[in-house]
Amino acid sequence: MHVLEALGVALLGFIHSVSAHGYLKSVEVNGVSYLAWQVGQDDYLTPEPARYVRRIHDNGPVPDFTSKDITCNVGGNIPAKGVVPVNAGDKVKLKWDQWGSSHSGPVMNYLADCAGSCANFKGDTGTPWVKFDQMAYDTTKTPPWGSDFLAKQGASWTVTIPNIKPGEYILRHEILGLHVAGTRMGAQFYPACVQIKVGGSGTKSLPAGVGLPGAYNPDDKDGVLVQLWQVNQGQTNYTAPGGPVRTI
Repeated sequence: MHVLEALGVALLGFIHSVSAHGYLKSVEVNGVSYLAWQVGQDDYLTPEPARYVRRIHDNGPVPDFTSKDITCNVGGNIPAKGVVPVNAGDKVKLKWDQWGSSHSGPVMNYLADCAGSCANFKGDTGTPWVKFDQMAYDTTKTPPWGSDFLAKQGASWTVTIPNIKPGEYILRHEILGLHVAGTRMGAQFYPACVQIKVGGSGTKSLPAGVGLPGAYNPDDKDGVLVQLWQVNQGQTNYTAPGGPVRTI
């Protein structure tokens, strides 16, 4: 292969890799759409627009998922200006700008109680994050990976708000891409933090959760440091990181 041809192939591979990334673009509840931080646009707007998802730096994964960047993605974990109104039992549709099916892995959803106001809450210490929804690798579904299922649904995922007491919470929605997870620290986490205000008459408090950072171990051979092809071929089982889904 000539040098120029090789460079062309490498460039196309790079472009494909970047284009396969994605970010949460909007949130829809009861027919109303609420914009997330618009990557590549909102950083240049003055005044800063009101958004409902905490800002992120770009559409790539968190480089170091053992750092505080894993809490709400790279972007400073700055509270959003808006809060999405929901009630217990509402369905929340989380819509991505795109998602490539080559980035197979689980989809995980957490809640954290902001203890009053999300304007004063970061969630990067302690164990506030409760996993309430997830699809990892389920051979009874087509396709079996959560992220591929999300792609099949038009790059969207829908969760139902549990019967929790009124207040402000962060709904943390995340895709984990495992396509290069066979290398230590190669797992690609894409978290997004949606600020919500739960109304209604729910009475339940969130149970004990996990820490983010803290819950994702780079040496976890069941869920993080894995060879995707081995799971796909049935050579090994897969267990998503972050613990099991909690009943709320």
